[in-house]
Amino acid sequence: MTNPNTAAISKSNFLSINRIPSAFWVASLLCVLWFLPVPSGLDLKTWHLFSLFVTTIVAIVLNLLPMGALCILALSLCCITNTLTIKQALSGFSSNIIWLIVLAFLLARGFIKTGLGARIAYYFVLHMGKSTRGLAYGLITTEFLLAPFTPSNTARGAGIVYPIVSALSEEYKSTPKLGTERKIGSYLMKLAYQTNVITSAMFLTATAGNPLIVSIAAKMGVEISWTMWALAALVPGLINLAALPWIIQLIYPPEIKQTPEAPAFARQKLTEMGPLRKPEWIMLATFGLLLTLWVLGSFLGVDATVAALVGLSILLATNVLNWDDILKEQNAWHSFIWLSVLLTMSNYLTEFGMIGWFGDHMQGWVSTFHWLTALIAISLIYFYAHYAFASITAHISSMYSAFVIVAITAGAPPYMVVLLMAFLSSLCAGLTHYGTGTAPVYFGSDYITLKDWWRVGGLISIFNILVWAVVGSFWWKLIGLW
Repeated sequence: MTNPNTAAISKSNFLSINRIPSAFWVASLLCVLWFLPVPSGLDLKTWHLFSLFVTTIVAIVLNLLPMGALCILALSLCCITNTLTIKQALSGFSSNIIWLIVLAFLLARGFIKTGLGARIAYYFVLHMGKSTRGLAYGLITTEFLLAPFTPSNTARGAGIVYPIVSALSEEYKSTPKLGTERKIGSYLMKLAYQTNVITSAMFLTATAGNPLIVSIAAKMGVEISWTMWALAALVPGLINLAALPWIIQLIYPPEIKQTPEAPAFARQKLTEMGPLRKPEWIMLATFGLLLTLWVLGSFLGVDATVAALVGLSILLATNVLNWDDILKEQNAWHSFIWLSVLLTMSNYLTEFGMIGWFGDHMQGWVSTFHWLTALIAISLIYFYAHYAFASITAHISSMYSAFVIVAITAGAPPYMVVLLMAFLSSLCAGLTHYGTGTAPVYFGSDYITLKDWWRVGGLISIFNILVWAVVGSFWWKLIGLW
């Protein structure tokens, strides 16, 4: 019999061996870029930082090592080559935006640990789940309410919503094992994933890449607060969510249209959970306090990161979370490392003049187009380029700055460009079965074939783009953002 530990080691070695050719080509890319003649208008330090940044993004896309490990290597190379001083290299770790996302990760742990997240989901299934479409809106409402407080779309989608979708599918005996996945399971799986993508676009704290966008935009002179992001996304986001069950039912219909047993199933689960316990009450009160402070923070003089610190302090002081919970929240600290490093490199590329140089050189190309034509072309290229990415953050890091600069250079209103591209950065993850961390969980359940996943994702993407580009533009004009 094969020893499981030996098998695991062999698999690990096999994967490492398979990565050797990719690692060789990535190292070769760095060498080529490093020693290329420096383009006119740039200095050597700026070009070297650009070389390291591009190589880091390529290595992330190829998944040579965990993202955090690759970013540590990149940071070391920046320092050892004197491309950045150690003070410059570590500057991103003090960013209030980075700390906001770390704190939101930790706050999200409270929803999972107390069971409040699952209770909210079952509550909406109980009251809205008599039909397939009503069940869909119950799941959508759950995602929407949890999104502002769960910056890991994977934790929200895979950790809270997915187990409930899976349990509901089992309840209706709609599973791949029985060959009955199309009864209702496939529909709910696809809907839950697409909902996860849309809610990720709706709040600054709904996915890890959004704060990176805010930081990049700030370097361009476009300041976006938590409230501004939420207000700008409100109308197109709600319309998108409201239409989603209808759209999916049209192009990927379930066999079951009525689900009278779902409320009884949810009632049973809620009965098993019992009445709200003290930790859940505390979590609920903290939830309300945080939302109030984030919405009214600009009027009260409370920074969003300070509000998150207050919320986490309440959970720690009341023992809803303990220090071990904080230490065990690996996603928070993993994100802290790679977001800080990518933010640092991105900031200094802007400060050293790389982004401005790129914009100046692209001005000649876009000057022949009306800004609206240029923005449409740039947005579509940016969106569908996500077929090449398995990470929203890698996509943002490698393309967002450059594409925004080009659109603004063409004459497009800065806030309109920054916001549209920001929202598309999350929405594009709905295309593939590897578009973001939540995708492999839903796809790996075997409820949806690869062909259907890509087909439905592609069709929904067209609708999503139209809603956010057209409705969004009118809404942003109405509230004075352009």
